[in-house]
Amino acid sequence: MFDLTGKVVLLTGATGGIGKSIAKKMKKKGAKLILSGTRQNILNELSSELGDDTKAIATDLTSKESVLSLATQAESSFGHIDILINNAGITADNLFLRMKDEEWEKVININLSACMRLTRQVIKGMLKRKSGRIIFISSIVGFTGNPGQANYAASKSALSGLTKSIALEVAARGITCNLIAPGFISTPMTDKLTDDQKNKIIVNIPANRLGNAEDISNGCIYLASDEASFITGTTLHINGGMSMI
Repeated sequence: MFDLTGKVVLLTGATGGIGKSIAKKMKKKGAKLILSGTRQNILNELSSELGDDTKAIATDLTSKESVLSLATQAESSFGHIDILINNAGITADNLFLRMKDEEWEKVININLSACMRLTRQVIKGMLKRKSGRIIFISSIVGFTGNPGQANYAASKSALSGLTKSIALEVAARGITCNLIAPGFISTPMTDKLTDDQKNKIIVNIPANRLGNAEDISNGCIYLASDEASFITGTTLHINGGMSMI
């Protein structure tokens, strides 16, 4: 079940906690991987750890040319791309009235526009082969909002509309497009929180714990698999019941 043997995966944001978990889980299921991120040294370490059929490509997602180059290099690495996982994302938090144009534009550019450009390029090959899986990683914040994160929430919310629109256009060609919206996940970022801060978050989670990166990578495995071939335009909320949308 959920066998990805021989499938070619392009994963952005591969150097973060969730990205690394997705990469490792995909590899265990037999996939070939193209790992993208901003830190070439971390990408190389992860690529070496995962072994054969893994390629690392450092990418500046703020650059249109770099995004196009990533798609071209990824497709030439193994001949095609079966699964695209748009996982890369950044924050630039500030109260809305104090938010600078630069903070807004940078987050929207990387979290939304770069996803659009990369998907638009990769989907061409999928349409020709009449097969493919596209997964966007959103956030619970994209559905609930969050003080100080108007730019981040807007970018993640917009991915929902993008997902549904793409799904409607390509479903008849054997391509699915879905969204995963993580809740509060234990990552190096949340590790910096005090126990008191974590407890204030956990009290609002019916599952009584923070999520972990594997909770998200398990969702990716399912949506990327043949078993999910009839699921498209859907948001998979993985948040321990914190928000039942």
